[in-house]
Amino acid sequence: MLQGTFAIITAALISGAIVERMRFPAYVTFITLWALVVYSPVAHWVWGGGWLFKMGALDFAGGTVVHINAGVAALVAALVLGKRRDYPSSQLLPHNVPFTLLGAGLLWFGWFGFNAGSALAAGPSAALAFTTTMLAPAGTLVVWTLLDLIRQQKSTAVGAATGIVVGLVAVTPAAGFIGPMSAIVLGGIAAVPSYFALIWRAGTQLDDSLDVVAAHGLGGTVGALLTGVFAQQSLNGIPNANGLLFGNPAQVGIQATAVAAAIVYSGVMSFILLKIVGAIMPLRASAQDETFGLDLNQHGEEAYIHGEGMSSAMSH
Repeated sequence: MLQGTFAIITAALISGAIVERMRFPAYVTFITLWALVVYSPVAHWVWGGGWLFKMGALDFAGGTVVHINAGVAALVAALVLGKRRDYPSSQLLPHNVPFTLLGAGLLWFGWFGFNAGSALAAGPSAALAFTTTMLAPAGTLVVWTLLDLIRQQKSTAVGAATGIVVGLVAVTPAAGFIGPMSAIVLGGIAAVPSYFALIWRAGTQLDDSLDVVAAHGLGGTVGALLTGVFAQQSLNGIPNANGLLFGNPAQVGIQATAVAAAIVYSGVMSFILLKIVGAIMPLRASAQDETFGLDLNQHGEEAYIHGEGMSSAMSH
């Protein structure tokens, strides 16, 4: 059941890059094939005794398997489908800032189960993962807020929520392998590349709706690499699981190999699967469907009724 939830959340992350333009039947078909052809092999490589596991790659709760894997697939999907028709001409503002903060809080709480639960027992490893999952996002939150203050002389709630998520992503591969102080430093470092990747992406034609690539793909990459720097055998109890700072520089190379393997495999196979699904059925919603919103035409419902309302919109 635990492994099943990991597969589910990885699929859900990909959806964040293609919302409001990919048809639901095409998405379901793609994600089913993707879970079998991409997610399962990578999970086996890292966790199931595969070649990366034998090499000594460290991924406590899914930095490579979940976040890098999904981030690359999200990038490919966003490029294949193209941008939303009103992007970036219309100002796409956050829908509900209080709900965004509520969601970030629920994510942080749930991530304790995600990371500490990966210890598979209520013991020292779970306690360490729980602690680092608390501290790393706190470090990211502070650095992210400072970057906001330096860049635009104000801090934002949405920025804070984004920083928290990036910190959670970054500590995921390292949670049970590093110490508390290392977690704070790891979280602080992870804020920088994701922050500037978000700014860069906003100036491009890449329509990654929820910034899956910057937050999860890049955050997971930084976390996986820094696991090879901060891992500490005296804390995690795994033979030869020290990082660069504790006398084992080779671990950084092993982590880099795992990251590169996930990027290449997920990227190539995601592209092939999207092309296969596209040959079977349309991937992209029609211009009219996109205008009215996919909630309405793909599912027959709306979260909120504005203006004309559902029945009037459907009559059009």
